Amino acid sequence: MEIITYVLDGALEHKDSLGTGSVIRPGEVQRMSAGTGVTHSEYNHSRRELVHFLQIWILPEAQGLRPSYEQRAFPESERTDRLRLVASRDARDGSVKVHQDVELYAAILSPRAAFEYAFRRGRHGWLQIAHGRVSVNEETLSAGDGAAFSDEPAVKVVARERAEVLLFDLA
Repeated sequence: MEIITYVLDGALEHKDSLGTGSVIRPGEVQRMSAGTGVTHSEYNHSRRELVHFLQIWILPEAQGLRPSYEQRAFPESERTDRLRLVASRDARDGSVKVHQDVELYAAILSPRAAFEYAFRRGRHGWLQIAHGRVSVNEETLSAGDGAAFSDEPAVKVVARERAEVLLFDLA
């Protein structure tokens, strides 16, 4: 599996059998390729604060990959009122590398901020609302909601309040 961890609030501590240990905070993305096998654990880094995170598991495009790990910070300024590529097959623009034909974007939207994303022909999409409330092609979605797109040329997202979203462009 390709395991992508995206922390929304608090801090998540990670340890694995590769000898890797880290703390993942909001604005950071961690990718771990489980490949031929790795054991790992995650737990709340704080004894007082809650941790809220999303963990995305994606099947890799090939089997037998060597286990690997990568973590990068994406400042809020790079995600505010725009899509910021945070994970991709080719690791372009400083994104983490995912062994699959996927692009993952993150955005923090101010109230009434909007973006439109055009999918290439034959692609699919998933929009995950992490915080706040948005309208997506005229439908209102709130934190925890998601929307799937197939044969949709574009998606328009408008923030109804401060919101954080993840947009997946999938093969």
